[in-house]
Amino acid sequence: MNLLDEDFSNNKTKKTSNLIKIIIVFIVLIVIAIIGIVAYMMYLQGSVLRVYVDDMENADFENLLVVEQDGTMYVPIRAIANYLGYNSYNGEYSNKSEDNSKCYVECEGEAANLTLNSNKIYKLNLEENDNNYTYVYMDKPVKAINGELYITTDGMQKAFNASFFYDQEKNRITIYTTQYLINAYTNTILNYGYTKISDVFENEKAVAKNMLVVTDEKHYGVINPSDGTEILECKYDDIRYQEATGDFIVCSDDKYGIIGIDKKTKVTISYDSIELMDYDAGLYLVSKNSRYGVIDLKGNNIIYAENEQIGVDISRFEDNDLKTGYILVDNLIPVMKNSKWGLFDTKGNQVVEFEYDSLGYVANNSREATNLLVIPDYNVIVACIDDRYTLLNSSGEQPIKAFVDDIYMVINGGEKQYLMTANNRTYDVEDYLDKLGVLESESTNTTNTNTTSNTTADNTQSNNQGNSETAEENNAQNNEEQQNNGETQNGENQQGEQQ
Repeated sequence: MNLLDEDFSNNKTKKTSNLIKIIIVFIVLIVIAIIGIVAYMMYLQGSVLRVYVDDMENADFENLLVVEQDGTMYVPIRAIANYLGYNSYNGEYSNKSEDNSKCYVECEGEAANLTLNSNKIYKLNLEENDNNYTYVYMDKPVKAINGELYITTDGMQKAFNASFFYDQEKNRITIYTTQYLINAYTNTILNYGYTKISDVFENEKAVAKNMLVVTDEKHYGVINPSDGTEILECKYDDIRYQEATGDFIVCSDDKYGIIGIDKKTKVTISYDSIELMDYDAGLYLVSKNSRYGVIDLKGNNIIYAENEQIGVDISRFEDNDLKTGYILVDNLIPVMKNSKWGLFDTKGNQVVEFEYDSLGYVANNSREATNLLVIPDYNVIVACIDDRYTLLNSSGEQPIKAFVDDIYMVINGGEKQYLMTANNRTYDVEDYLDKLGVLESESTNTTNTNTTSNTTADNTQSNNQGNSETAEENNAQNNEEQQNNGETQNGENQQGEQQ
């Protein structure tokens, strides 16, 4: 081979080598580009919010979320109910209507009522036979968006007893329903030495707080389902979770007390029964030896357990839209002793002596009349002595200084009217109270008197000055009507004799 051929061969080899290098570089660049595209696609995919309900991705749920500028997430109540296995309706559970400013969601164990602009959820336990509601608070009120009622994710957890988690790094929302968690943990607890999870609905709700009420067939306890750690030892005859307070009512040897999740005893195990009356007032109804009393959240006596009954059976007053029979007109506790009714305030002060035969009017002689316990806009209670009726306000006073034949309610076209009869004459109660100077603005919670008394007093003075009838004229009119009403005056005399 001559030099010319050798140079040609070397050049050809170099070109081939360079071409291979170029191809390799090109392939590397393509691989890098593909990796970059995949990474970018994964980034884009990761930046899209994903929602999982009971471990199943739910794209429809994602489209329902409304995120405000401050990051608060809202969900439409009735639409979410469908995904979480609840029924939903307009109006209230105990007052059926088409009012779209209110709605309630319902499952087998509970009905939860929500109202526009309110952050209070009223809940009725459908497993119990009473009509007394409990309640919990949301972080923000119900709001309307495009004509639908929305709640925050905090409200969603409380209304639907669900667990909600948001992983900001993965931009992922995970929601678990109570029943899904119960089913998931059913086999797990066997490994911890327990036989079953309590099937009482109130106890099942504890799972949303990462707690399980469990039993070994003989006793009950509370554990952390994640690792089986005991929150309350499995040694009690019964346990009931209290959603409003986060505590547990426990039973041992037929006696009840209250223990917190910190294992501290809040109320000694010494009562025959315990029931939460009102969370805001911090009061429990207790019983001993078939006598009833009231204690506070620390176990202090507010009303000694020496009474025959505390609270009114509100099932007889369904149209009165009452949420509880334990506390009426914001601060009065009905108490019966020696077969007579009196009233205490939520601080334990007796404001009405034990002198009334009953509280409330039960219709028995008129198809038109409807049972009546309270007139809400005026915060007054109907009370009865010897089949004659009067009204008591939140201070325990009688705004109408007389007893009449009937005080009842009629409902026409959904509108409620409150009437009273005396000596065959019928009066509109609200008009009558207005003439006496009893103002709707006085219907305030007496526990907030310190912050509202000045405003109320100013409003009362202003309204009384603007009223065409002065206080003296009101009294004169009242006296004149009582003189024309012999039976009413007799009723008043009867009250004086009893006092």
